[in-house]
Order: sequence, then C-alpha cells, then structure tokens
Amino acid sequence: MDSGDVAACWEANAEIWTQHARAGYDLYRDALNTPVFLANLPDIAGLNGLDIGCGEGSNTRKLAEVGGRLTAVDIAPTFIRHAQEAEAEKPLGINYLEGDGTALPFPDASFDFATAFMSLMDMPRQDLALAEAARVLKPGGFLQFSILHPCFAPPYRKVLRDEAGNVRAIEVGRYFDGIDGEVETWRFGAAPPEVKASVGPFRVPRFHRTLSEWVAMIVAAGLTIEHMAEPPIDAERAQREPYLADTLIAPLFLHIRARKGAAA
Repeated sequence: MDSGDVAACWEANAEIWTQHARAGYDLYRDALNTPVFLANLPDIAGLNGLDIGCGEGSNTRKLAEVGGRLTAVDIAPTFIRHAQEAEAEKPLGINYLEGDGTALPFPDASFDFATAFMSLMDMPRQDLALAEAARVLKPGGFLQFSILHPCFAPPYRKVLRDEAGNVRAIEVGRYFDGIDGEVETWRFGAAPPEVKASVGPFRVPRFHRTLSEWVAMIVAAGLTIEHMAEPPIDAERAQREPYLADTLIAPLFLHIRARKGAAA
C-alpha cells in the first residue's frame, strides 16, 4: 500500500470521521490524549509550527490558541476543507494545505517546531515522514508526536474484563509482525448504538512498527529524544467514563518529543 492508497482510505473516512469527532465521540482524544500532549508541549507562543496529518484541524486550532503560528497539512482533501471552513468561521491565522507527510511541500529549515497527533503511525513510510519532519525543522527545533503505543496496541489487542465488567488486563499479540497496509475496520466506540448503526465502519490502514524500530527511525532522521509519555486516565475519570478504563491497566498511546541538533 502506497501513499495514494492511504489517501483514498482517509478521504473515504473523512466526512463521517469529522462529524463524529466534532460530536464528541472521540473520547480517547478529548479526555486523555490531547490534554496530556498539550500539557507536555514546550512554550510555542510566537513560534512557526507545522501540524502534520492535521485531520479536520481540531488539535491544530488548540495549538494556535496557545500562540503558535500554524501551517497544517493532511493527505485527505475533505479533512482540509472542513479545517479551512472552521478557520473561516473563527480565524486563528492557520494555513491549511493538502499534503503528504512523507513528501512535505516546504523548504528546509522552515519551522521552529512540528507536531503530529496520531498520524505518523498511519503513513506507509514512517522513516520518510520522520526524515521530512527533521528536514523542515530549523536547527534546535523539535518534533512532538503521538502514536498508538507499539507495545500495547499492536495489530492484535483485546481488553479483558471480569464478571463485573471491570478491566483486568490487556491481551496483545502480533507485536513482531511487519504490518504494511493491513486495513482495520473501526468505529468510535463512544458513539451511540444508533449512530454506529447508521453508517459503515471506517477503513484504517495499519503500518505497525516495534518500539525499537521507532527509536531507530528517529535516530536515523537526526533527531534526539528528549521526552516520552504514556498517558493513563485518572481513576476518577475512569469511573465516570468506563470506556477509558483500559488506560489504567496499560497505555494506549505513546508520546515522543525529539529535537533537531542545533547548528555548531
């Protein structure tokens, strides 16, 4: 599967995905993943940033709201259209462009920082995506990204519950399988049953890499890891939102910040 195939999958997903995410059905993103990501982000006020794989622009807008000057790219035109419409309704100075994260349309050393919220894992050549992010960063700039945790969300993952419905373990498998474009069917689990029944599932291509492979690709891109996070939900929120309780047992997400070496 190449970038064109991936683009076709995400373009087919983009309309309903945007509707469901904006309706609040992406609980993992809104309640856990994005808040922790932003809490660990260095001060970006006044800095030029690139959001890679921006989707409909929800997280890009959050970056702009804390002072970043943002450009954002996504491979799916419908995502970009929705992001541009949101920008027109509430201008934050964001420039949204259709673009491929493995072949970014920007000169070298264009940005002070880059972000990628849950997008690099969906690209067929993560090595190229990381190299491209490093290329467009200025010396001393950083890339911060989130992905499904390679160890705890490999191609096979099952949440195990006790008789009372409480999460007791996460069962994982196929960690060492080289997955290049295996398509999963998937829905936002927090969507009401009638919403799930009204539309078909999303088709999401997977490109699984082991943790050591991710580290090797980051190093090969010339970046140095300076921060990692494996966010859990807090126990009180897990009681209110049992859907998220699996992250009390093992992390679903991995966050990494890596910096480009400063010029001598």
